[in-house]
Amino acid sequence: MARILIVDDAKFMRMTLSNILSKAGHEVIGEGENGKEAIELYRNLKPDLVTMDITMPLMSGVDAVKEIKKEFQAAKVIMCSAMGQQKMVVEAIEAGAKDFIVKPFDESRVVDAINRGLN
Repeated sequence: MARILIVDDAKFMRMTLSNILSKAGHEVIGEGENGKEAIELYRNLKPDLVTMDITMPLMSGVDAVKEIKKEFQAAKVIMCSAMGQQKMVVEAIEAGAKDFIVKPFDESRVVDAINRGLN
């Protein structure tokens, strides 16, 4: 299936997503903890898709999406947000994110968003 990069400052969230994606037949090729790492990992790994948390230290997910999209227009990014971050989700979509998934993760919603994001 797809080669996916997971970026979230919470190890538990990365683990949860990794399990869901592996179970769905995708390959997790890397994990990052902040927006700066996301950009570097994207450059090095060239994943098919990225799941990106919005609120992270050093650089937010929204800023990371903007940077990644500047360099790689075809980049596919799905944002992950906690409830009540609608304004930031809109900002992320405007910055180039394809979709968003809400925490706590619903397995079928995650898989659907990934499949849509890959097309």
